[in-house]
Amino acid sequence: MTDKTSALDAGRDIVTKLNPPLEGQLAEAYDELVPDFAETLVEWAYGRHYARPGLDLKTRQLCTIAALTVLGGQTAPQLKVNIRHTLSAGASRTEIIEAIWQMAVYGGLPAAINGLNAAKELFAELDAAA
Repeated sequence: MTDKTSALDAGRDIVTKLNPPLEGQLAEAYDELVPDFAETLVEWAYGRHYARPGLDLKTRQLCTIAALTVLGGQTAPQLKVNIRHTLSAGASRTEIIEAIWQMAVYGGLPAAINGLNAAKELFAELDAAA
């Protein structure tokens, strides 16, 4: 990516794979407070980070889940969104649970338990909707 437009396009391609309505949802929630918030997040996070070569999308999403788990319970809403994205990127529920559980070593049991609870809640929501 050499310019904002190409990074934004790359970010939008990734968001389309993971969660097509995401940019609109972010715009609705935050653009009034921070103009262009949604576009900036898509361009920077997805277009400049997730679109980099070297790791596939599933691995990047598992890394994201690990990081959010270690950060603790205050990240539960973002963790649930990213667990859903990780499923869309091709990870199994078992892989997601194992990534969260591995973080007990680095973030402690409370952080891992909070992560497991977020996964359990999301899986229940998905099963109920199926």
